[in-house]
Amino acid sequence: MVKYDTVLIRFGELSTKGKNRRDFIKRLDKNIKWMLRDYSDLEFTRTHDRIYIKLQGEDTDEIADKLKKVFGISSFSFTVKVPSDIESIQKEGLRVAQDTDKKTFKVIARRHDKTFPLTSDGINRAVASEVLKNTDLKVDVHHPQLEIQIEVHEQDTYITSEKILGAGGYPAGINGKCLLMLSGGIDSPVAAYELMKRGIQVEAVHFASPPYTSDNARQKVLDLAEMVSIYQGRMKVHMINFTDLQLEIYKAAGDPYAVTLMRRMMFRIAQKVAEKSGCIALGTGESVGQVASQTLESIACINSTVSIPVLRPLVCMDKVEIIAMARKIGTYETSIQPYEDCCTIFDPKNPVTKLTEKKAFGYENKFDWLKMVNDCVDHEETLVVRPEEKEEVFL
Repeated sequence: MVKYDTVLIRFGELSTKGKNRRDFIKRLDKNIKWMLRDYSDLEFTRTHDRIYIKLQGEDTDEIADKLKKVFGISSFSFTVKVPSDIESIQKEGLRVAQDTDKKTFKVIARRHDKTFPLTSDGINRAVASEVLKNTDLKVDVHHPQLEIQIEVHEQDTYITSEKILGAGGYPAGINGKCLLMLSGGIDSPVAAYELMKRGIQVEAVHFASPPYTSDNARQKVLDLAEMVSIYQGRMKVHMINFTDLQLEIYKAAGDPYAVTLMRRMMFRIAQKVAEKSGCIALGTGESVGQVASQTLESIACINSTVSIPVLRPLVCMDKVEIIAMARKIGTYETSIQPYEDCCTIFDPKNPVTKLTEKKAFGYENKFDWLKMVNDCVDHEETLVVRPEEKEEVFL
């Protein structure tokens, strides 16, 4: 059996970043090292287009599971490193071929070192010839069952037969900070994942209405934050006590208008929290038309309350797609736990879907909403959650 000694990591989308490329690669390298922090013996080498990790005997399945969670990795391969001479390359290529039960193969060489005496096609032919002479495998250049992949560098050559897809996107945190409105539902944790995939560091704000919402609902939100924090290392969660403001909204406007008015207040609070925290945008799990507050008219009415960008990564996804992604990232089963948040405990029977801004102001002017918004911000509770750490860490 081939024993791999090195992981070769490819960057993918980072190649489009021009002058910022070096910063992106440095951030990716840092994120990979954080993800693999429990493996103290690993050795890292960074070049302009690859990151190499010497495994030092560590379990490849464990390393693969970790690397699949690092945004910015296009793909990676477990490889054997050999000296850059054709005899060593042929020997290892043959060993890879002999270790398989496949029937057809193809050699794919990439010559990074242009001083190497053979061209990429020459390397392909030299290795394929060795395999054909010493095994029963046949060449199939179109649909091979086995691909022997060879990367030739000046000092070392890396040989593998497998390319594992990475998470893609950009390294978490490279594109600034966003404050995500995190409920206990299915959508917002998926939105957190999608934002992180674009290189955005995500903080969260959650609106609770005790005693109408329970401690179980609060813990559910922290559990969801912990689950998605694996992709960026940790997550700040800003807890807002929304009870008094929510009750005042129902007193002023009644059931049909409450949801849209609540969302308007939440956005106002979220912008203030974002500005205090250095976040330059808000994020939501909204999808057009999914509920009453997510019609285009309602979104426009709600959006008018803030002056910073609002990112909606799920805006054109349907519920089936969102649920599939929630299952993929492991948040679905927690999201469907039956603990209600502040938006569902007073679920209106006939919500208005086209509230105008003028009418919204009319209801809001019935009480001193600005003072109540500021009180919510002044009394926020900020916590930090980390992967697999259930305890709350207060700032």
